[in-house]
Amino acid sequence: MKNTVLVTGGAGYIGSHVVRQLGLAGYDVVVYDNCSTGSPTSVLHGKLIVGDLADSEHLYQVFSKHEFIAVLHFAASLIVPESVAYPLDYYANNTRNTLNLLRCCSVMGVNQLIFSSTAAVYGETDENPVTESTPTNPINPYGRSKLMSEWLIRDYGVSSSLRYVILRYFNVGGADSSGCLGQISPNATHLIKTACDTALKRKPEVRIYGTDFPTPDGTGIRDYIHVEDLATAHLDALSYLEKGGESLVLNCGYGQGYSVRQVIERVKAISGVDFPVISAPRRVGDPACVVACANKICKVLGWQAKHDKLDEIIYTTLAWEMQRDGLMSGLFHSQKYR
Repeated sequence: MKNTVLVTGGAGYIGSHVVRQLGLAGYDVVVYDNCSTGSPTSVLHGKLIVGDLADSEHLYQVFSKHEFIAVLHFAASLIVPESVAYPLDYYANNTRNTLNLLRCCSVMGVNQLIFSSTAAVYGETDENPVTESTPTNPINPYGRSKLMSEWLIRDYGVSSSLRYVILRYFNVGGADSSGCLGQISPNATHLIKTACDTALKRKPEVRIYGTDFPTPDGTGIRDYIHVEDLATAHLDALSYLEKGGESLVLNCGYGQGYSVRQVIERVKAISGVDFPVISAPRRVGDPACVVACANKICKVLGWQAKHDKLDEIIYTTLAWEMQRDGLMSGLFHSQKYR
């Protein structure tokens, strides 16, 4: 039985963790990535083809040379403030390129898709935790570009044999526990990585963007999910589709929110470094609080979180970053997660 899958954006942070798990599970993987933010060194399984989704001709050539049973679509731009500054770039890379990919799937007869979406589609919501039926009202171009991509996928699914799983990620952190993968983008804005970089003196300070949110300590609250658990969710989704499952939209989170200040304090405690923290104005497009209800993904896919402690997300991030600096990281793995 042929089991070749295409992973767009598979050289990036989340995509590369999924590619590794796919390879270990026995899938033949083809990664299609322009490597603008990802790295070829992160592709540990399968074959890397350097290409851009805007290049439809090249994309069709790739499809014609393989018989893909499914596409896992990660390739996207994802920095909220950047999306506010350059909205057209985000609609081009996220929405238009999803359209290009869907057209290719249509012509080449690929009818299983897993899409990397985001909790940003919910926007500033009155209810927390949010469920998949919570109204979507994104407040920044990043979230809107992703929601528009969801609409494209849904509409095409109605008119075709396409079956899909749309996974709405909450805040992703951590690194592969074996130490072979982690986040390497120099421009990453994830709070946990930024705080770990500061603890390792790569950055002078951590900035808290907004201390006047309507939350207990005035800083934004987010649901943090370990990248390995998120990667497993993709394999569970693929197995679900292969068994004939119907199209779904699913939240990927733990249902536990932590404020920016809480995260920073845990990074300080775990690293043993009391680094500088600066208060700054709110960024346009940042909601006060977004926490997931993940009951549906557990019930329908049988997904089980294995790394759902904030400290473990921080430990594995810091261990990965120390390893990149050639420092001893075993200390962190030996400690008990809270």
